[in-house]
Amino acid sequence: MGQEESSPINESVPPRSLAGRTVEALAEYIKSGRAEKIVVMTGAGINTGLYANLARLNLPYAEAVFEINYFRQNPEPFYTLAHELYPGKYRPTIAHSFIRLLHDKGLLLKHFTQNIDCLDREAGVPGDKIVEAHGSFARQSCIDCSMPYPEIDIKRHIDAKTIPKCEHCKGLVKPEIVFFGEQLPADFFRNRSLPSEADLCIVMGTSLTVQPFASLPSMVKESTPRVLINKERVGGIGSGADDVLLLGDCDDGVRKLAKACGWLDELEALGERTALTRAAESHIETKDKDKVLEDEIDKLTKDVDKTLDLSRWLDQRIRNEKGATPPPSSTDQHQEEVGNLSHVFVSESQKPAVSETPVIPTNPSKAVGEAKVNSGQREDENDQTATKDTKG
Repeated sequence: MGQEESSPINESVPPRSLAGRTVEALAEYIKSGRAEKIVVMTGAGINTGLYANLARLNLPYAEAVFEINYFRQNPEPFYTLAHELYPGKYRPTIAHSFIRLLHDKGLLLKHFTQNIDCLDREAGVPGDKIVEAHGSFARQSCIDCSMPYPEIDIKRHIDAKTIPKCEHCKGLVKPEIVFFGEQLPADFFRNRSLPSEADLCIVMGTSLTVQPFASLPSMVKESTPRVLINKERVGGIGSGADDVLLLGDCDDGVRKLAKACGWLDELEALGERTALTRAAESHIETKDKDKVLEDEIDKLTKDVDKTLDLSRWLDQRIRNEKGATPPPSSTDQHQEEVGNLSHVFVSESQKPAVSETPVIPTNPSKAVGEAKVNSGQREDENDQTATKDTKG
C-alpha cells in the first residue's frame, strides 16, 4: 500500500454500516454507540509548526543523521537536531486533543502514531493507549548494552547539545526512536492486529508510504467504517463502502467531526486547557513561543550546518594523518564548505556496492516527519523494519 491515488467508490454502491458517506452519517454512527472501539492512526500532518519548520533546514540527505551507522561514528548532528525535536518546545494541536477526547469518552481502543515527538502524551493520551510505531523520545537507552538511561540526564545533555554515554558500558545513548538499520519496536508487532477488533478507524495526517505502518488501515474488518482526515487521498481510503473523506487541514477536519458529534465546545475547551498548561509549565506565553520560532529555526540551521561540517573536517584530518588524502589547500577552502551539507553525505556513486542499500529521499519534511527514521529502509522478509515507497 503506497501513495497511490485512491479511487472513491461508485456512489451507486450503498454503504454497509453508515447511513451515508458523509461526516453527518459518521457522527450519527458514533453517537449511536456503534463506535465503542476506535483506532486512530496518525503521521506528521497532525502537527503544525514542528516538522514544517524543520523542513526549512533543507539539509541534503538529512536522513543520514538518522542512520544508526552514521550515528555510531558521529552522534553530534543528531543531538543538534534533538535539541529542537525534544518534547517541550512545541504544543499539541487540536488533532492531538481530539484523540485525548476520544479517550476521555472511553472510545479509544489504540492510537498508532508514526510521530516521535510525544505530543499525544502531552495532550493527555495515556502511554498504554499509544503505539509509537517509530519509537519516540519517551525512553532512551544504550545502543550497545540496551541499559535504560535516566530521563533527567538525557534532557541535560540534549539541552547542552552534548553526547550522553552509558553509565554501564560507556556506549552511546540515544532516544528509542527507530533509525535506519533498526527494527521497529516490539510493541508495534504485538498490537499490529488490533485494528481488526475496531469498529471505527480514523486516519489522520499521513501519506501512508511507510511500511509496515501503511498496512494498518487495511487490517480493519470490511464492515468497519474508515475516515481519512488528510490533505489528500492516500492508501486506497475512499474506495471502501464505508469510507469517509475529510480532505484538508487536520485540525479543521477534527473540528468538523467534533461539531457533527456535538463535541466541538468540549474539544476547544480541552485544547485551550492543554495550551495554557503547556505555557504555564514552560513559563512562556503561547504567542511568545510562536514569535521566537523563526529565530530558533534559523539558529538551528546554522548549528546543524556547523556540526556536520566540523565532523567532515575531523574525518578529513584523520585521513590526512594517515596519508590517505592530501590536506586542504587553505583555511578558505574549508570555510567555503560551511553552509553546504552535501559534503557530509556520501553520494550514490561513492557508496560501496551492497545488497540492501537504503534509497534516501531528498524531501526533508517527510524525512524529519513521519518517515524520518524509516523512509529508506526495505522491508525485510520478516517484515521487521520500516520501508518507504520511493515515489513518495
